[in-house]
Amino acid sequence: MAGAIIENMSTRKLCIVGGILLVFQVIAFLVGGLIAPSPTTAVPYTSVKCIDVRKNHHKTKWLMPWGPNHCKKLKDFDEAVSRQIEANDIVFAVHVPLPTKEMSPWFQFMLFIMQLDIAFKMDNDLKENAEITLDVSLAYRDDTFSDWEEIAHAIENRKLKCTFSSPKTLESEGRHYDCDFLPFMEIGSVAHKYYLINIRLPVNERKGINVGIGEIKDIRLVGIHQNGGFTKVWFAMKTFLTPSILIIMVWYWRRITLMTRAPVLLEKVIFALGISMTFINIPVEWFSIGFDWTWMLLFGDIRQGIFYAMLLSFWIIFCGEHMMDQNERNHLSGYWKQVGPIAVGSFCLFIFDMCERGVQLKNPFYSIWTTEVGTELAMAFIIVAGICLCLYFLFLCFMVFQVFRNISGKQSSLPAMSKARRLHYEGLIFRFKFLMLITLACAAMTVIFFIVSQVTEGHWKWGDITIQVNSAFFTGIYGMWNLYVFALMFLYAPSHKNYGEDHSNGDLGVSSGEELQLTTTITHVDGPTEVYKLARKEAQE
Repeated sequence: MAGAIIENMSTRKLCIVGGILLVFQVIAFLVGGLIAPSPTTAVPYTSVKCIDVRKNHHKTKWLMPWGPNHCKKLKDFDEAVSRQIEANDIVFAVHVPLPTKEMSPWFQFMLFIMQLDIAFKMDNDLKENAEITLDVSLAYRDDTFSDWEEIAHAIENRKLKCTFSSPKTLESEGRHYDCDFLPFMEIGSVAHKYYLINIRLPVNERKGINVGIGEIKDIRLVGIHQNGGFTKVWFAMKTFLTPSILIIMVWYWRRITLMTRAPVLLEKVIFALGISMTFINIPVEWFSIGFDWTWMLLFGDIRQGIFYAMLLSFWIIFCGEHMMDQNERNHLSGYWKQVGPIAVGSFCLFIFDMCERGVQLKNPFYSIWTTEVGTELAMAFIIVAGICLCLYFLFLCFMVFQVFRNISGKQSSLPAMSKARRLHYEGLIFRFKFLMLITLACAAMTVIFFIVSQVTEGHWKWGDITIQVNSAFFTGIYGMWNLYVFALMFLYAPSHKNYGEDHSNGDLGVSSGEELQLTTTITHVDGPTEVYKLARKEAQE
């Protein structure tokens, strides 16, 4: 009778907790969909062709495309030919942002891609596998009167991938190639109000620099930055969720330390998952509003990598700890085959990120994809990480299959048990299936919302209400994984309730001082409980 009361109370509490978490999940999606604007904004820029006829092109001189001190401009290259201006004396200038606007630290980052307008000309055709050399400089200032201060200068190469749909005849001269976008620049902070980009295309026929790249008419850039309104909503969510997860994590570990036994492996892994979630939540991004921290993008990648590696490890260990016929449990060394691919894949992705964004801390124009060696190296890291991920999911699917097979076997023996003990085991099985269902739902929602955000226009409009799908994806999925970790620590914290002090729980086989928790590896204050003993006994038989 006592067992039935305990199980009914636990199931009711489980439903209440699930309902509360569902409400918070809906709120997380609505915050992004109804309150936050679109996560990012793309701004097109067309460069202005400036004339720089100074001897040796002194580097301290910055050429402005507009304003009171704007440069001497060219309308097109035909004018340059008529005025006998050489290609080495032409500078493509881009001012960020557009006139009458200012950049803001709330924009968080700037990503630029480049598009070249290349015209076909019989005597200056675009060669196959052509490579363009860019002499690029980036500067900043915080008012319209100060001198420009250099941030970075580099000479970069980009491979041109262009197609020409028309036949290459005299009639087709002047038509433009269809060229792929080129990665241009990425910077991890927007600490200044104004930025200036100067681009040169140095020509050296003897060395073959910028020879056979066709007739370049214009250079266009597309600048992408995070919206300030979305940044404020994102920071607010982090600020709210940080103490929430931190409080439940402290409460969870306190419940474990009150036990007279040592923490089991599953409890340690859940606590580590809470730490990794807190590491993501801590809103250090607030400091980026006042400091020029260009490493924030790399730091964000590292934080996410740690969390996802911990989450994947938890799923493996969670399944393994519920396999009742496994003789060796509660030891991390027993999972080296499953956790090994996670470690290798995470390491490969970390090295790849360091080779890309790590180098960009010094040279924002760098891209690992611009050279053959860099591309092969990047692809090697990604392929190895992909193989490790596939191996991991094979291991995980196999373990999930084994767990459900074992549960089915145990369920066949439930009718022979007493009512109290049967209800006890049914509650354990129900909770395991409940968490597996929640895990699959979280993973499915992550994939579904990612696909929806990629194939839609970015927002849905229902009457007067506009829902920002991409913002809802970010805030909803972020909130969902926080709620997932919160639920894990809440549901798997050991219980210290004693149901009856002077008499036992009858057929349940659990003494009055025995503690009930939601994992099948229930542990008595002084050792394994009846569930664990029964599982080990049957496994050995």
